[in-house]
Amino acid sequence: MFDETTINQLRGSTMVDQDGDKVGRVEQVYLDDATGQPTWVTVATGLFGTRETFVPLDRTAWEGDALRVPFQKGFIKDAPNMEANGHLDPSEEDQLYRY
Repeated sequence: MFDETTINQLRGSTMVDQDGDKVGRVEQVYLDDATGQPTWVTVATGLFGTRETFVPLDRTAWEGDALRVPFQKGFIKDAPNMEANGHLDPSEEDQLYRY
């Protein structure tokens, strides 16, 4: 479980992929509507970090100051594009999980 301190640490942290390669900077943290726990983050990707890509928080781990995710950088960058508007509806979550 994440507490408020951990949620604040997520924002602005560096995300690295399963190989230790930098993916980008964590921009936003999305909380589950029912539990209030963080379930997704967005990471700045694309040229100059102009796109935000959603990444699930399950199976992530802190590695020093970086958040390691169990995916390759290219897989994250190719994820479906969802608008980072502060909320993911259930159909958007389903689409991301299916990817």
